[in-house]
Amino acid sequence: MNIVDRIGMEQMKKGIPAFKAGDTLRVHVKITEGDKERIQVYQGVCIKRVNRGISSNFTVRKISNGFGVERIFPLHSPSVEKIEVVSIGRVRRAKLYYLRNLQGKAARIREKRYN
Repeated sequence: MNIVDRIGMEQMKKGIPAFKAGDTLRVHVKITEGDKERIQVYQGVCIKRVNRGISSNFTVRKISNGFGVERIFPLHSPSVEKIEVVSIGRVRRAKLYYLRNLQGKAARIREKRYN
């Protein structure tokens, strides 16, 4: 392991929940406005996850005022306070880009049930 990888391993967060594309996430993000800092919650469906060590990121899509809004979060960023998994989706793809073309009930994702 070279020195860049070793430094990256030290900076990585611990305690990140296991999630994948199709899961509904609640991401708590630190927002800085002037000298004030607050936590804003962004809830939506994870449509993509890239596992690349310290450069890992994930994309969350939600519908806001009738428009689809996507946001890319770095997984190990200090601005991401907490990630909660609201529900686990049952999908058969790793990247859910097809959700961009769907709306309403067609864009629903089935929830994984444990019997």
